[in-house]
Amino acid sequence: MTFEEIHALLSDKFGSKVIVDSQTSGLQPALFIHPDYIVPICEELRDNQLTWFDFLSCLTGVDHGPESNKFSVVYHLASIPHQHQLVLKVEIEHDRNLEVLPSFKSVSDVWKTAEWHEREAFDLVGIDFEGHPDQRRILLPDDWEGYPLRKDYQAAEEYKGIKIN
Repeated sequence: MTFEEIHALLSDKFGSKVIVDSQTSGLQPALFIHPDYIVPICEELRDNQLTWFDFLSCLTGVDHGPESNKFSVVYHLASIPHQHQLVLKVEIEHDRNLEVLPSFKSVSDVWKTAEWHEREAFDLVGIDFEGHPDQRRILLPDDWEGYPLRKDYQAAEEYKGIKIN
């Protein structure tokens, strides 16, 4: 299926409000999905025999910086049988408060590999995934403070007596 056919399929099934925007410039076109619909959209793309996106190849958390107060999650999907790919993006505004993290719905029930990808986005960007079965740090120590891939992250000078460069 082409990008335009997938766009039409999702709009027909879920209505016009589900796709917030589309990005056709660049190497990979992307559909911007309304955050409330990411799980049903992913289920449809996985289960529909016309699309059959059986593989979540990458999930990435993105901090758009303090000036925009936006966070997003980017999903790179692939269909091994149909040999096509698709990028989905979900974006929200957040005030950067570390006490209440930006939150997106988990797709770990759709693709099990999302459990690892979402843990990494939580650990490094500070994104909460609602419904994740085991959301905890995956790369950094449990007592690490902050989220190193945030644009406003201030690295500590030392960790447990060890100087950090």
